[in-house]
Amino acid sequence: MQNTVYHIPALLNECIEGLNIRPSGIYVDVTFGGGGHSKAILNCLDDDGHLYGFDQDADAEQNILHDSRFTFVRSNFRFLKNFMHYYNVEKIDGLLADLGVSFHHFDDSERGFSFRFGGKLDMRMNNRAGISAVDILNNYDEEKLSGIFYLYGELKTARKIAAAIVQKRTVGKITDIENFLEIIHPFINRKQEKKELAQLFQALRIEVNHEMDSLRKMLTQAAELLKPGGRIAILTYHSLEDRLVKNFFKTGNFEGKAEKDFFGRINTPFKPINNKVIAPSDAEIERNPRSRSAKLRIAEKYNR
Repeated sequence: MQNTVYHIPALLNECIEGLNIRPSGIYVDVTFGGGGHSKAILNCLDDDGHLYGFDQDADAEQNILHDSRFTFVRSNFRFLKNFMHYYNVEKIDGLLADLGVSFHHFDDSERGFSFRFGGKLDMRMNNRAGISAVDILNNYDEEKLSGIFYLYGELKTARKIAAAIVQKRTVGKITDIENFLEIIHPFINRKQEKKELAQLFQALRIEVNHEMDSLRKMLTQAAELLKPGGRIAILTYHSLEDRLVKNFFKTGNFEGKAEKDFFGRINTPFKPINNKVIAPSDAEIERNPRSRSAKLRIAEKYNR
């Protein structure tokens, strides 16, 4: 492992301020990770408040906070509602999600999240279950691979990359990062090499972990669980996630179609707190370069 820092939370102060924390409230951090955001939330709670932290990654368990006001949930946030019911929680006062990948994942060569290292192509957030990037590259057909690279990676060469992968695996199984890079390099623009490789690895990671589907499920459940006046803060790191969150906050659906009720009000459970997305300051980006693509959106549950 190349880095001992598990993760540096982005826009920490903005997230905490945006949640407008009630000291005795019930809060959920659905992306516990290194526990940075969770610690800050706990600091705002009194003895009656409680925080639930979700994380499906076994490595995150080393960061569990030993505090009677904190409960760690070993699960993907797509099961948010199930676990809240399990803990007899009917409503929550606020929810935070940081959808970025922890430094720990990028810097651990054994996890296969980064093109900077060699090794196995895994990319599972929960490496105890599910399919890996190796399974996808060797089993998905050409059309499905192309769709993933185009939709999730926004790569113009998606079809060519998919065709090259399918052709290569007729000779032998694609198992590691070095082998994968060798296949795709002819289709990567040398002037934008790091950017396009990052987009490609992002696309695979999203598919491996069903990230977009999980996000939709979590947001839908959060809207049901939040009390009127409760707040939700979501940090996104690429345009697909941000668009989905923006649409849901503004219109109550993921397509962004504004449907109005009898009184002419847009049929959404949320009132956006920041109409303009919140981005890191130059000073934060200098301290934490990996925060540069972070975008924060905050919304409040309507009291109606």
